[in-house]
Amino acid sequence: MAVDSKNRIGGWLLVPLAWLIMTLLTSALVMALYLSALFDPAMRHQLFVQDSSVLMNWGLSLLTSTLVWFYTGWVTWIFCKRSRRLPRHYIIWLLITVVLALKTFAFAPVADGRAVQTLLIALLAAGILVPYFKRSQRVKNTFTVE
Repeated sequence: MAVDSKNRIGGWLLVPLAWLIMTLLTSALVMALYLSALFDPAMRHQLFVQDSSVLMNWGLSLLTSTLVWFYTGWVTWIFCKRSRRLPRHYIIWLLITVVLALKTFAFAPVADGRAVQTLLIALLAAGILVPYFKRSQRVKNTFTVE
């Protein structure tokens, strides 16, 4: 049975898919780093001895990582299913990555150079991929299945 080539995921659509998969793997790694504090007795002790605001920030960061991981996984799933809902959710996902990069830049205790790099990559990805998903005929032809 022949498959219509315009309905396949290919060409430049592989770049957004790769971006999703990379983010899925990265957020899984971040979750593992946060959860490692619970499995190491010394780190767990240090975490629970700290001020409650430190524990709350750790918990919020873990929750954010988990939510990003689940949403990225779901967006990847509907991407592979070629769902009609994908363009809207991919744009929302890109905007969430920009907001998280802004949060990292403004509030995280990381080096300014790394925070700026993260922010610029998120802005560049959103700046290129949002118009692509809104205007591309390839996107319109590929994501038609509900």
